[in-house]
Amino acid sequence: MDVGRPFPGRVLIVDDDQYLLRTLVRLVERAGYHVESCTGYHSAKTLLTNHPPDVLIADVRLGEFNGLQLVARAKLARPQIAAIVLTGFDDPVMRDQACSMGATYLVKPVTGDRLLETIGRGTA
Repeated sequence: MDVGRPFPGRVLIVDDDQYLLRTLVRLVERAGYHVESCTGYHSAKTLLTNHPPDVLIADVRLGEFNGLQLVARAKLARPQIAAIVLTGFDDPVMRDQACSMGATYLVKPVTGDRLLETIGRGTA
């Protein structure tokens, strides 16, 4: 990270697919962000409450819960949080909900460049 560049922020990534989660964590850490990760709604809820990040990246499908529920919780704890919702299935209703909550809705597969660009907009 350049000394003259401002701290890029903390990112919380939530995905129940552990392989994808590890891949996303490596990508975002290599870009210079401090990353926390978890695989489920309950652990993410705890992190959002105790240590709200600057950016939340959440998969839409998280077992009995969904990423939009995390976005809602995150916005209560930190209204200015940047939120990105990832999904493997483009659902217009979910897309509209995400947008109405101020979240960016990205359909997998998402390129690393696109994800990092979206994160960068949220921490700028």
